[in-house]
Amino acid sequence: MKPIYETMNNSLKSWATPLVIATFIISGVTGILMFFHKGDGFVKPVHEWLSWALVSGGAIHVAANWKLFKAYFTRRAGIAIISTGLIITVASITVPMKEGPGGNPAIRINKALAAAPLETLGTIVKLTPEQAVSKLEKSGLKVTGAGQSVKEIAAANGKKENQVLGTLFE
Repeated sequence: MKPIYETMNNSLKSWATPLVIATFIISGVTGILMFFHKGDGFVKPVHEWLSWALVSGGAIHVAANWKLFKAYFTRRAGIAIISTGLIITVASITVPMKEGPGGNPAIRINKALAAAPLETLGTIVKLTPEQAVSKLEKSGLKVTGAGQSVKEIAAANGKKENQVLGTLFE
């Protein structure tokens, strides 16, 4: 007769591994769609919420396969890959993105575009000031005039600056 631990462990393996596989597929596909800004509809909420299932399934999978998992810590490649993953995770949580000189230029560009009035920004997206105002209004945003900045429009409409900029650049 098998010990209860082995019986329970086999039961966990029978559904934890398929759960990890299924949620990895979902998370991978939805993450790629979001990366390419194709995350319309339920893509983002599905990605965010089912990531919890991936994490849970992964933790259960590791627990159920602990003896095999420990073997990765005896191999150089396993240690290197796991260590790299941990370093990237810690860095992504703790290292702030610099906004000033030497920092991410995309942040500075985005802030500059959001601060510019529509009459200036319109020329960048090849629209007259009137066309820029009309385009935003057609998307449901309230705009008082071409002298208004994207930042002001976003704040007045309860939107993010990137959403308003995205509408102009579509």
